Amino acid sequence: MGANKKIMIKIIKDGPYRVTGGVPLLEQAIVTDDNGNTRELIDIKEYPRQNTYILCRCGSSNNKPYCDGAHRKIGFDGSETASRRPYMERAETFESPDLKITDVYELCDHSRFCQRSGGIRNLIQKSDDPEARQTAIEEAMICPSGRLVLWDKKTGKPFEKEFEPSIVLVHDKQKGCEGPLWVRGYIPIESADGSMYESRNRVTLCRCGKSENKPYCDGSHWMTREQKLEFRKKWGLE
Repeated sequence: MGANKKIMIKIIKDGPYRVTGGVPLLEQAIVTDDNGNTRELIDIKEYPRQNTYILCRCGSSNNKPYCDGAHRKIGFDGSETASRRPYMERAETFESPDLKITDVYELCDHSRFCQRSGGIRNLIQKSDDPEARQTAIEEAMICPSGRLVLWDKKTGKPFEKEFEPSIVLVHDKQKGCEGPLWVRGYIPIESADGSMYESRNRVTLCRCGKSENKPYCDGSHWMTREQKLEFRKKWGLE
């Protein structure tokens, strides 16, 4: 019977994520280039396939990535504060002659893939250079949180990698910590209140329990409050 359950991530009130439908669970690590810029994710392991499993959301489980009930012991507050408005309703747009970026700042998980080679906004302004154009495409498609989407203005289509529905446990080697849950392939996410979040090809969910934009990651696994405030001021979010 369990094998017939549809693919879904259900957020449990003040508790974990319940994953159904036999979603693959993998672990990948962020690696950097010679200049220290994050470049790609490499495979570390794949967990045994299960029809249903429960992932820690509070960050205190002694059986990570799985829940062991620690959320009850620590009185975890898992209140969901993220906007439910669709991505495109919130996105700001930045354009060059043949490319455009849509950007929803508050979704940023601070994995820093958009900073290589001077940053993606700088790169799209040089999109007549094949190398700059290709780097911009690579940076956009690997942005785990889906904050950034790059579009071809000629076709009107986004540059997106086709992901099998899957969840990746991100390890941030550069910051020396565990990163978010990278949810790929349009997996439906159901709130604790029963409503649905917008299904997207790429989103990152908090698994440290510290995000101020739950259920999404906001970089709190490595950023201090001061660093987050600096980021918010930079992007006019205050």
